Formats: sequence, C-alpha cells, structure tokens
Amino acid sequence: MRLPKKERQKQLQLFLEAEPFLTDEEMARRFGVSIQTIRLDRMELGIPELRGRIKQMAQKNLDRVRSLSLEEVIGQVVELNLDHSGISVLEIREEHVFARNQIARGHHLFAQANSLAVAVVDAELVLTATASIRFVRPVRLGEKCVAKALVTRQTPHRTQVDVQTVVENETVFQGVFDVYRSKEDK
Repeated sequence: MRLPKKERQKQLQLFLEAEPFLTDEEMARRFGVSIQTIRLDRMELGIPELRGRIKQMAQKNLDRVRSLSLEEVIGQVVELNLDHSGISVLEIREEHVFARNQIARGHHLFAQANSLAVAVVDAELVLTATASIRFVRPVRLGEKCVAKALVTRQTPHRTQVDVQTVVENETVFQGVFDVYRSKEDK
C-alpha cells in the first residue's frame, strides 16, 4: 500500500538525511512510486538532486587536499578530514565496465580507494608503499560506490589507511593501504 503524500515526503526526508547518496530511482523503488513523483516531492521539500547534495556535502566537509589535486582523486570527494577520514563517491558508468558483462573493472575500484587513502594524508608528498586488498563482490554498471577511508595508524613517515567501499550498504571492496609520507612533512 502506498503512503500518503505527506508521510512519503517525511520518510523521503529521513532517508536522504541518513543516506544522502540515494538516487531518485532508488527512492522510487523503495516507495513504489514513479521517479517523477520522487522528483516532485524533492522539489516541494527543497531537496536538491543527487549531484547537488554531493556538492553541498563536499563544501561543508572538505579539508584542503595537500597530496593530490582534487581532480586526481578518483570519484567525487564528499568528506575529507585530513589525517583522520574521508569519503568519495564513484558512479560506475560505461567507461568503467567490461562491455560483455557490464561488470566494473577492478582497477577503477582500486583507484578510487587508493587515491582516497593518499588524499586523506596531510602531507605534500604521499605515495602508496603497500596495499592489501580484497574484492568482495562484482560491481555493476549504474551502481554507486561509496568509499570510506579511516586513518588507523601513524608513524613519523608512514600512515595506515583502511578503506571500505560499499554499494547500497553492502561491502564490495576492502583495502589496507600503507602510505609513505615525505620526511619534510610532520
């Protein structure tokens, strides 16, 4: 049974506060309504589309990346707390997948995680020394990969960053990155 409009809009707002990376299509499926209905609800509530929400989050939650230019980070960085944590989002498009099965090439998931691990370190020169990675399940065309990085250990010249990538709350990739930080920093 469909929810009344006011209740649906209230639930929509709560869902998007909890999971701001949900697409209109995902919300339409959850509520059993059309994508256009979700768009109209968002407009009435003053909630921007996905790109707008990502941009708002990035403006509020972004420290200045020192180790890379922001364009060099694979995916869109939406949160960055240097030497602590970061989040990036990568939507899997045609150029990321194998043509025959529409599954994302692994190097794109690795690149998203690796570049986020480097970006989260507060230093001018940061290089990946080692990485221990695990692909948990295939990622398909159209899925949105949310990578979350967390600094777990630091020494004077090394930082360990754990990265977990999820699609709709399901882990698809895990990595532990040991990155070298130049001696001039810290």
